[in-house]
Amino acid sequence: MKRVVIFFVCIHILLYSQGVKAASTISYKIEMLNWKDVNQILPKYTKFTVLDVETGKKFKVQRRAGSHHADVQPLTSKDTKIMKRIYGGKWSWKRRAIIVIHKDQWIAGSMHGMPHGAGALQNNFPGHFCIHFYGSTTHRTNSMDLSHMLMVLKASGQLNQYLGKANPYEVINAYIAGFKQQDRRITSEASLQKINWKPILEDVDNISISRMELLPAEDLKEEISLDVPVEIDWFIKNRGRQTFRGNIHLIRFSPIDAWKVDSKDFLKQNELQ
Repeated sequence: MKRVVIFFVCIHILLYSQGVKAASTISYKIEMLNWKDVNQILPKYTKFTVLDVETGKKFKVQRRAGSHHADVQPLTSKDTKIMKRIYGGKWSWKRRAIIVIHKDQWIAGSMHGMPHGAGALQNNFPGHFCIHFYGSTTHRTNSMDLSHMLMVLKASGQLNQYLGKANPYEVINAYIAGFKQQDRRITSEASLQKINWKPILEDVDNISISRMELLPAEDLKEEISLDVPVEIDWFIKNRGRQTFRGNIHLIRFSPIDAWKVDSKDFLKQNELQ
């Protein structure tokens, strides 16, 4: 079944909040299309525009290959420079929420910023990079990469809705993915408290969950507080590898409310605040 989620967003909210001046009276329709549909809309050699949600910067690309997702290349050297500026001047595997603009369609997507493999265009980009859409997968798995999925949800305006219905373990996985991708929006949406995330996330080079104890979902229907035992491996600037073995505390205010991570407790236990 075709999955389409349409999100109407005022350009003032989408771009002006990121420091991009734009008319507040213009609205755009952003679609969260399944990869099977996008694969038909953007066949190989299609040229389109990538809009980075956080910065508002745009650059042009061409799809060159890819069957599980789109393998693309910046169209020109100028486009390569813009893409590199989006990543702070350094290529990275970090995922970023993007909107793909093609003709009259705006499609929610996610990209990483690491050149790899072969390239064919004269663009000073050593290879290609990948763009994922809802339902697309990596080369190594048959399932959607969590971080790419969260970025697609973010680009489409569906992140809060997803986390509002997520079970505690899905919330924890999203929360940790926010650290991994250094994305303040994701960590903020999953957090109980308002936190100044920028200096914290800038110190996180990498993070992964190596163990998490799970209870059956039916045992949690009436719970409003939960401690989840986890083991987490961090790579933190100026501290190197750190291992956290303890509990992540989650709270919700009623059985129908969203689960939230007690960030103050978690950050204190990891000496990050």
